[in-house]
Amino acid sequence: AALKAQLDNRLFGQHLAKDVVLKAVLGFSNNPSPKKPLMLSLHGWAGTGKNFLSQILAEQVHPAGLRSKFVHLFLATLHFPHPDQVKLYKEQLQNWIRGNVSACPSSVFIFDEMDKMHPGVIDAIKPFLDYYEEVDGVSYRKAIFIFLSNAGGDLINKAALDFWTSGKRREDIQLKDLEPLLSVGVFNNKNSGLWHSSIIDRNLIDYFVPFLPLEQRHVKMCVRAEMRARGYAVDEKIVQAVADEMTYFPKEQKIYSDKGCKTVQAKLDIHEDI
Repeated sequence: AALKAQLDNRLFGQHLAKDVVLKAVLGFSNNPSPKKPLMLSLHGWAGTGKNFLSQILAEQVHPAGLRSKFVHLFLATLHFPHPDQVKLYKEQLQNWIRGNVSACPSSVFIFDEMDKMHPGVIDAIKPFLDYYEEVDGVSYRKAIFIFLSNAGGDLINKAALDFWTSGKRREDIQLKDLEPLLSVGVFNNKNSGLWHSSIIDRNLIDYFVPFLPLEQRHVKMCVRAEMRARGYAVDEKIVQAVADEMTYFPKEQKIYSDKGCKTVQAKLDIHEDI
């Protein structure tokens, strides 16, 4: 219930992601003996809420969220920067995960910038994601692994635009419309850390979760939420002004925000004096 309330109040325009993650987490947490860890792969353009959702989820498992010593965030460009060090990264990653799950079976691991991850690095965690009771005396079945990636964002955007063009409602897009596209697209995408990955090959990702591009109405929701978070009364003139300052695509129709809600905070700062 708490997770649902957080997602309803803080994540906008993502009916699919909300629905899939809620069901996945509920099923996983209600299962006293899961057969494998929960593995979610979140895909979509910047600013659509992938980071946000993973933080909300982490907070529900460990109240301190990203500040908890049981929640671990890896950034591809920071933690795994050099293509010639893949072997070393794989060893380090395995040791890190082994040590942390030994300390806390319900550890949460978030891998951001998967589209910038060097191919092969992430395959190091395959043994921990598989259907094993234990690996070297440690059970990984209560852990949660989350991948965040811009890879596949163009496929999602195209599907959303096709729906719009054919006069269908955005809310009618279902997981089955996008998930097969995503898994194949990401597996075959050389700019994806999951390129030809054994993790996809072995069907170890439970859900490929698509994040749809945000429309202006969703950007406005983000502005209102940010104003409330800062303790301001919501002023619709400012809401509109911030939304108008964003750039939208495609060029002709201007339906979707280029950066999602990513720059809302910075844009609102400009209007602080008002």
